[in-house]
Amino acid sequence: MVAGQDTTARRRVGIVGASGYTGAELLRLIAGHPDLELVVATGDSMAGRRAADLYPSLATGYPDLVFSEFDAAAVDGLDLVFLGLPHQASMELAPQLVGRVGCVVDLSAAFRLKDATNYPTYYGFEHNEPELLAQAVFGLPELHRNELVGASLVATPGCHVTAATLALQPLVAAGLIESDGVIVNNVTGITGAGRNPTETNVFTNIDSNVVAYGLTHHRHTPEMEQETGAQITFTPHLVPMSRGILATCYARPTGECSTEQLLATLRSGAADEPFLSVLDGPPATKSVLGSNAAHVTARFDERTNTVIALCAIDNLTKGASGGALQAANVALGLDETAGLTTIGLAP
Repeated sequence: MVAGQDTTARRRVGIVGASGYTGAELLRLIAGHPDLELVVATGDSMAGRRAADLYPSLATGYPDLVFSEFDAAAVDGLDLVFLGLPHQASMELAPQLVGRVGCVVDLSAAFRLKDATNYPTYYGFEHNEPELLAQAVFGLPELHRNELVGASLVATPGCHVTAATLALQPLVAAGLIESDGVIVNNVTGITGAGRNPTETNVFTNIDSNVVAYGLTHHRHTPEMEQETGAQITFTPHLVPMSRGILATCYARPTGECSTEQLLATLRSGAADEPFLSVLDGPPATKSVLGSNAAHVTARFDERTNTVIALCAIDNLTKGASGGALQAANVALGLDETAGLTTIGLAP
């Protein structure tokens, strides 16, 4: 038990939009959480279907769970509600829930960007909830832990943003790298494209193929810049694996620099972080598979005067549902690590 941990009765939880990949991951994690009890799992497109039929991996944990259509009365008064909905749908639903449930944790981008003018450009809609946008806490405990305590609305970070921020932000904050001209190249697994079949995730297009996407205008770019404090050129690449993100980031040093100095700065920032590890070797996506861990490292290339910072995470766990649960634990005063593991599924 950690100091200050709340040991009251189990908290009642609902998931709105539980039939997608992030919803299924939340179900997996909540099943192993000692302090949470799932009472509602909605999935309008899958209403009436058993979760175990859609995801056989959930059969033992949820043998009788059937996805329901959304009903506001069913979630009213719950301690915690996760939203696994499209961005604009979350923006429209959140005002109906905040204040009626203990904490809303939104996995969309509806409340991530503090500058509302970015929404039409990057997400295609006007943000019409300025008060909630200002109230929402960015759900990355490594940066915003104190703000998360008691939060009523949490905006879960984007998966690419989590990886890039954990690699870069400590170096920007320490003044070791220039804050402009930063380049972030990420590779990501296919689950980041969602469960619904599209040209992006059909087997014949993803198998034995690597493709860049979102060139110069990926929607996670302003979120990365908001959290790292750096000007970023971001290019993600879709690779033929189910889960995982590896962020490789390039920046110029502000002055004298060494690999030892970079690693010492990262280790200082990670010293009290339960899910953040600084490695001597390069991080690998398989090492964090299924876990809430983030593995980071950095190098200084003397020949080209370039800093290289890397981070590996599981895009569905630390990059989405695990990060959401970690933030929810903090918001509710629970053990931050409850229901989460630092150990990846390797080999």
